[in-house]
Amino acid sequence: MMPARNRRTWLGVAALAALAGAGTAWWRMRPAPVEDDVVQALWSQGFESPQGGVLRLADLRGQRLVLNFWATWCPPCVEELPMLDAFHRAQQARGWRVVGLAVDQLAPVQRFLQARPLSFPVGLAGSQGVELSRALGNVSGGLPFSVVFDTSGTVVQRKLGKLTPDDLKAWELL
Repeated sequence: MMPARNRRTWLGVAALAALAGAGTAWWRMRPAPVEDDVVQALWSQGFESPQGGVLRLADLRGQRLVLNFWATWCPPCVEELPMLDAFHRAQQARGWRVVGLAVDQLAPVQRFLQARPLSFPVGLAGSQGVELSRALGNVSGGLPFSVVFDTSGTVVQRKLGKLTPDDLKAWELL
């Protein structure tokens, strides 16, 4: 058995290593700043809708918006979609909108939406969706990634990873 002093020393070293690892992970995964011209360009973009037609983000400007980047092949994305759908239905009357940008291809998204319909609009961003999410601060390009805009079209929140009910509750107050 290790003496108590050595055990405390090793526990201290382990705690410092854990803190350093957490700090490094936070530093690498923190959202990058978003350039104003990127946000302005975003509002002029349109995305093909899986049902046909074009989803124009300019039509949503002036409303509070959760823009969610997702894919059919991303388990955490698929898990959070029902929660986002419920948020959209509950908060729509209060001026909130949710838009899903699928970093995916048309056929899988169509099959997915036939099996699990969503009440909010979905646009097809394809592989360019990864670059768009990076431009909006998603340094790693990971999914899911959500960006919250206020009524002036400014980015006010971002989250990389699966949303929680607490995230949505906090955003309701924005």
